[in-house]
Amino acid sequence: MFRYILKRLFIFVPTLLVISLVVFMLGVYAPGDPVLNLLTQQSGGESMDDKKSGEEAYIKKWKELGMNLPVFYFTISSQASCDTIYRIHRKAHRETLEAMTNEYGNWNEVDLYYKQLQQFENTVLTFKPDSVSSRSWSRLRDNVSQLYLRGGESSFTELAMERMDKSTAKINDTLNVLVPALTDLKSSYQNVKSNATTWKKYIPSFNWYGFNNRYHQWITRFVRFDFGISYQDRKPIAKKIGDNIFWTMLISIISIILTYIIAVPLGVFSAIRKGTMADGITTTFLFILYSLPNFWIATLLIIFLCNPQYIQMFPAFGVGTEAAEGQSFFSALGIRIHHLILPLFCWTYGSLAFLSRQMRGGMLGVLRQDYIRTARAKGLPESKVIWKHAFRNSLLPVITIFANIFPLMISGSVVIEVIFTIPGMGKMLVDAMVAQDFPVVFTIVMMVATLTMIGYLIADILYAFVDPRITYSSKK
Repeated sequence: MFRYILKRLFIFVPTLLVISLVVFMLGVYAPGDPVLNLLTQQSGGESMDDKKSGEEAYIKKWKELGMNLPVFYFTISSQASCDTIYRIHRKAHRETLEAMTNEYGNWNEVDLYYKQLQQFENTVLTFKPDSVSSRSWSRLRDNVSQLYLRGGESSFTELAMERMDKSTAKINDTLNVLVPALTDLKSSYQNVKSNATTWKKYIPSFNWYGFNNRYHQWITRFVRFDFGISYQDRKPIAKKIGDNIFWTMLISIISIILTYIIAVPLGVFSAIRKGTMADGITTTFLFILYSLPNFWIATLLIIFLCNPQYIQMFPAFGVGTEAAEGQSFFSALGIRIHHLILPLFCWTYGSLAFLSRQMRGGMLGVLRQDYIRTARAKGLPESKVIWKHAFRNSLLPVITIFANIFPLMISGSVVIEVIFTIPGMGKMLVDAMVAQDFPVVFTIVMMVATLTMIGYLIADILYAFVDPRITYSSKK
């Protein structure tokens, strides 16, 4: 068995690394710009000074997040692509340049065009329009900004160039000083098109970056429980999880204990009385519980048991934090329990019904086995047959279910926490998804994935204790 556990651990580590890589890549390619999400103001403005200060703030935050490093240890791309494009700090700019490179296959010309575009933008921003040319100048500036965002589309690029031509030709000769710079930009773009080397896209290229990359930095920090900064409130994610995980774990652990304490004996009771009226009543009741959505039951409970128009027996939301302040320990405990009764019920009844049915099915399967008939034929008491011989071997489905329930101690019940406004992990996950706070979302996903693997590892080990017939040896 010890050898089996070691083998599972050897499988556990690479599997966890693959999961972490998938989660990390989801974060890298998530929509939006994480740097802009963390900055109070977006960079760029009406003047060159605004752009310069905005770019300085952007680059500073970009380096703080470690986004000036390559994404992974290596890349397998084509000779057309640039192996150092990660050094371009603007995410939208990188995407545009990658699209252009993918279309034309000549990074050197694309890079020259990008530098020419930056130079032209600086020329436009340093230009001081008069009252007559200000409108045309404003349109010209907008078209330049759009080239950074959609410059990978040749039709859009050419249309923007035509619009800039019109902007500089209208009204008076003031804007004509920008014509040479615009001509150079158009010439640079024409060089990209005329010197296209699309064949390079089909020749593979391998680039090695070493350990100084974003994934390596992220996974090593994750192991140290340093999960980064939240986009939403700029707090460390580890602190946010520490503030919210208590209530989720408390409710989850109590719910799991109640579920197993009630569901396992109920399943055994229903199995040994199969076909009786008691079994029929229990089965009907459990099917009704299992078929009722917990969000619907939670809503009904709030309406009828938390409403002064009906019966106001319980509080409708929260965990009684304000009411418990300044109270003695037992008074505060009573307030907390009063607030948690309804969420616990909604959290538990569905799992209870499902687990009891699984326990009943497992028990019925074991009771049909030959060794159970042999035990009864020997004259053993029925209680000993049930609890010593049948019960232990019927626990396999229950252990498997435990592997699925185990991660809920971190993820929580999203629906229940939101409905009852419980400050737990589920509610934090929903708030993060609404705010597109992807570091928080992917951190929780990674933690849940890790706990799921740990749950299955524990389940595999427990199988050997409850069923001696299970062996982990490769010998037959």
